[in-house]
Amino acid sequence: MFTSTTPTTTTSSPDSPSAAGPAASSESSGSAGHTPLLAEESDVRADPGRYRVLTGDRPTGPLHLGHYLGTLHNRVRLQCLGVETYIVIADYQVITDRNRPGDVAANVHEIVLDYLAAGLDPSRTTIFAHSTVPALNQLLLPFLSLTSVAEMQRNPTVKEEALTAGISSVSGLLLTYPVHQAADILFCHGNLVPVGADQVPHIEQARLVARRFNERFADGHALFAEPQGLLSPAPVLLGVDGQKMSKSRGNGITLRATEDETARLIRQAVTDSERLITYEPERRPQVANLLLIAAMCTGATPEALAAEIADGGAAALKHVATDAVNEHLRPLRSRRAGLAAEPGLVQHVLRTGAERANEVARQTLDDVQDTLGMRY
Repeated sequence: MFTSTTPTTTTSSPDSPSAAGPAASSESSGSAGHTPLLAEESDVRADPGRYRVLTGDRPTGPLHLGHYLGTLHNRVRLQCLGVETYIVIADYQVITDRNRPGDVAANVHEIVLDYLAAGLDPSRTTIFAHSTVPALNQLLLPFLSLTSVAEMQRNPTVKEEALTAGISSVSGLLLTYPVHQAADILFCHGNLVPVGADQVPHIEQARLVARRFNERFADGHALFAEPQGLLSPAPVLLGVDGQKMSKSRGNGITLRATEDETARLIRQAVTDSERLITYEPERRPQVANLLLIAAMCTGATPEALAAEIADGGAAALKHVATDAVNEHLRPLRSRRAGLAAEPGLVQHVLRTGAERANEVARQTLDDVQDTLGMRY
């Protein structure tokens, strides 16, 4: 799931911003009527009220350091800038690539605690689960009519998810995953989607759905704006096994881990046999990864940390990385423990988020059904 610019709607309620935003601008390439695929950070900072973010996570396991440094921190930043933010916990999408869902309820509970501990504020950010917003999921049906099987099969993320899960037969839910994500974005007229470079095809799919809906069903009227991606400045972090840090691989340092558990995991991290520590991402990716993690946690540069460690070897590098991570996460972990002790907190956040998301989704579905002539 990705973590998801001014929406154009047929209503003028607070939940349906007007067309006076990025959707009304033209492509930088000169294609009139279309917003550029990627938004500029400077534009978001200049007028955050023009944007509505949709982003989220699949509750397949605990969030880890890579999530915090790569996405959670950015979500909090956008929230604090004043960007209206929706975060979907994509529980239905857990079963896109697995036969059993696992303990989804427990995973959802823990993810919400991570969100709150990281600084997401439920009074400013709408946090909800897929399964609690029926109107959002109902949008999948008309949206599927706008997308060919061949287009879904070509989506690189579908192929990657299937490969990662080790499945040879792609389910219908996994095949339609990108269209479901388009529904996630468009249900709230989201127009800004924070993504990594590998997730840009999902934005393209959502833009395609929005454009085709407007052209085929709305006689060219812009019921849906074409959302833009906002590339995350955070690099991809490797797990302790040297592969991309991932919930499904279980190779990350979870946010709820203790300091001792963090130290143990970092001691297990793959490095190399060279004693002199240098920051060379291409030649020494595992060593560079630990330096990068420590740098992101301390504010130093990877090069400066490498020079400081010098010929201390992997043991000294891991010691520096452990101290940096534990020091950086200590306040978050302390807040998380306090939040976990508040009875009913998570349920309240999800319930109020679902109420807000349902209100918006029902209005969008009403507009879609009006457009299709399906309101009886």
